[in-house]
Amino acid sequence: MPILKCSALTCIYNKEELCSKGEIQVSGENAQYANETSCSSFRERAMESASNNAACGCGSEKIAIDCSACHCTYNDECKCTAASVHIGGNSAQSSQETECGTFQCKCQ
Repeated sequence: MPILKCSALTCIYNKEELCSKGEIQVSGENAQYANETSCSSFRERAMESASNNAACGCGSEKIAIDCSACHCTYNDECKCTAASVHIGGNSAQSSQETECGTFQCKCQ
């Protein structure tokens, strides 16, 4: 599993730049650049109830990442094989405002 660092601080799953969700989904089926990807698992903290169980728990440094970015070098049968992944989106309010900063297009 990749080491995940996440700067989407507004995500309900973000725990000190780690993820408490357990696994995430990176979208961007036709992406050729990182800004054409997103973390579709993102949920804005302000939109979720403070008592939501999904927000409970500790963040994990290593996490399973399902990936639909078919053109990414690290995508192997829809699983991320990168050693480490950075999800960006410091002030994201939706998943479309996040991105996989580790994305590298096979076609470039």
